Amino acid sequence: MADHHAKHREDSGDRAREDDQDSGRHRPVRGAYDAAKRASRRLEKLTGHAADGVSGVRHEGDAWQVCVDVLEVPRIPDTTSLMATYEVELDENGRLRQYHRVRRYWRCATDDC
Repeated sequence: MADHHAKHREDSGDRAREDDQDSGRHRPVRGAYDAAKRASRRLEKLTGHAADGVSGVRHEGDAWQVCVDVLEVPRIPDTTSLMATYEVELDENGRLRQYHRVRRYWRCATDDC
């Protein structure tokens, strides 16, 4: 029961921070995890595609570069679903600067090693 309440408080806090973003108040990004969460949420809102994961986070100068993997076209079986990686750039306060798709692939595909 305590875990449920802790999770609810965490989710409520996330929504409050997201509301701050939407209302124009911005808080500084607090590390790679925070940048990844914010970038994923912004991208989901813009594209309507669910974030499936984050494959990279980089802090460079006054910006955060986050590679967010999304499910673009769900299919059955899931291994045939169409995925995409978007590069999302946030400023130090988590405001979206830009984003673009850098890769599109089948879920079952692997990169050449």
